Amino acid sequence: MPHIKSKATTASAPNGRTNGHTNGNPSAPVDGANSTPHGFNPHFTQAVIDAMGPGTNPRLRQVMTSLIRHVHDFARENLITVDEWMAGLEMLNEAGRMSDDRRNEGLLLGDVIGLESLVDEITHRVQTQQTKTAPTATAILGPFWRRNAPRHEMGDCIVHGISDGDKTFICGSVRDCVSGKAIDGAELDVWLTAPNGLYEQQDQKQPDMNLRGTFRTGPDGRYYFYCIRPTSYPIPDDGPAGRLLNLMDRHPMRPAHIHFIVTAPGYKPIVTQIFDRCDQYLHSDAVFAVKESLIVDFVPRHDDPKADFELDYDFLLAPVADLEAASKGFSKGSH
Repeated sequence: MPHIKSKATTASAPNGRTNGHTNGNPSAPVDGANSTPHGFNPHFTQAVIDAMGPGTNPRLRQVMTSLIRHVHDFARENLITVDEWMAGLEMLNEAGRMSDDRRNEGLLLGDVIGLESLVDEITHRVQTQQTKTAPTATAILGPFWRRNAPRHEMGDCIVHGISDGDKTFICGSVRDCVSGKAIDGAELDVWLTAPNGLYEQQDQKQPDMNLRGTFRTGPDGRYYFYCIRPTSYPIPDDGPAGRLLNLMDRHPMRPAHIHFIVTAPGYKPIVTQIFDRCDQYLHSDAVFAVKESLIVDFVPRHDDPKADFELDYDFLLAPVADLEAASKGFSKGSH
């Protein structure tokens, strides 16, 4: 990636626009009759927006109008050069070339600038703004989820071919966040790294689909299985996401966590992570995913030769009908 020199930026105005440009609005005041202070055509951005045809989906028009304005303003404010533009494109292209069904480098690139965590927060807020009891907080999917994890019976162990690590028993229930009732037939998809900090698809020494599994609850809504206590680990540095972290002089570490996707018919799915309170990187997560309600305590487990620690954690799901009503209420209130 070519070296990017820093440039002075234009200060933000109180009205939300940035001083010295028009945010693509030809009717906004500018310095000079036909140009911005830097000499750029003040009507160019609006012309790009107006090129969208009448058949454009309304939501797409809203999003693209905003995106075009912000991206154009970003380029003008920072005086982006062609070399810098091409370097940025190559970073995105490389992320695409590296991505497959085992690793999503594009998602990881968005993670290190906090974008996935921000979108996750927005989505969760929109869906739960007016619910009486909030469902379990969400967290980012991350780049290492895999489809078709093996199905396990309750009480199974998802650790294979690994002798180290703190053996752990994890249990809890899946319940309706409104009624508190147990949810029958909820599916939990779980995955985590080995003690060496690698997911199985990163490590040829691990069996395929190691430390992954899906479990389905019964009428009591309970789930329970054996795994290992999670460990902190660095995100991969062999791609653009890792190199970008290095350029920004940031560490690559993620705090110890376990991923979950919890789904059930009639309920909104939850994609989340739970974090070990004892981890040193809890407050400096490289992808900004930690939330207070997702921080947990692993406690010693006694009289069980298969586990040294245990964790009891319940998941609360919101009924789809309640979420639809909440989303409508949020939409009305945000206009």
